Amino acid sequence: MGIKLTILGYNSAIPTAFSHPTSQLLNINERYILIDCGEGTQVQLRRAKIKFSKINHIFISHLHGDHVFGLVGLISTFQLLGRKKELQIFGPVGIEDFIMNQLRHTKAHCNYPLTFHELDHQDPQLIYEDKKILVYTIPLNHRIYCNGYLVKEKAKLRHLKIEEIEKYPEIQRTDYLSLKQGNDFISSSGQVIPNAELTSGASQPESYAFCSDTMYKPELAELLRDVSCMYHEATFMHESQDRAIATGHSTAIEAATIARDANAGSLIIGHFSNRYMDLNPLLEEAQSVFPNTHLPKMLLTLDIKDLVNAGV
Repeated sequence: MGIKLTILGYNSAIPTAFSHPTSQLLNINERYILIDCGEGTQVQLRRAKIKFSKINHIFISHLHGDHVFGLVGLISTFQLLGRKKELQIFGPVGIEDFIMNQLRHTKAHCNYPLTFHELDHQDPQLIYEDKKILVYTIPLNHRIYCNGYLVKEKAKLRHLKIEEIEKYPEIQRTDYLSLKQGNDFISSSGQVIPNAELTSGASQPESYAFCSDTMYKPELAELLRDVSCMYHEATFMHESQDRAIATGHSTAIEAATIARDANAGSLIIGHFSNRYMDLNPLLEEAQSVFPNTHLPKMLLTLDIKDLVNAGV
């Protein structure tokens, strides 16, 4: 299945008539993950025709309003829609109090399980895992505690060579999983049939890194080595680097430098200051360092493979 990304919003603090604050939906092997939830996110989900019931995990980078002000509305809508499934929310310490106080003061009662996972560590941590995916924190450097998130597919199974397998009647369908896992087949007579004869190599797992608000942090390159696709904030052009430092943000060149040094497959930049009416100069600046850089396209679902292949 791979990874598909829908950008619901990408601008910085103040919404505009044409763009929304930060929020992204990641579909990784039919796991629908919402990353950040700025104001208007649920409206954008409707416009993108995403079924709310598919979202079971929400990851919030930090508690600045343009990344979280849409969350209580979405939680309330889930309730009005009769949600029964548990919703898991990952975010900085304080997020539970932030949400529950709003629900309390508006007399809204959550009738489905709402589980908070509060984060306060300063180093990368594995915070979620299931049979197919892993989610790690990416410690960032902003004005308040902030994490990005690295989402990875687990190693994929090898592909069966059915024509070769059919040459050995003793191999049954019940043996297929073992073969996919890379094991040789041993017949009842003790004959070893090498796995390489019966299967071909597994597809390369994909990965996606969401780097939210942060000052330039060179050590991210090693942490995100060989990531398939990276989103990195690029609030300012490099001529405004002093302003970026003062506000805890990055420039387009700095975002591209992280992607280049990480050997990323592709880069999407975002979180642009509202001072930029034309985003092409930011794109051109980033592409001067890392050519396979893209501007976000709101509500368009992107296949990560396509972004990576755009740079080949």
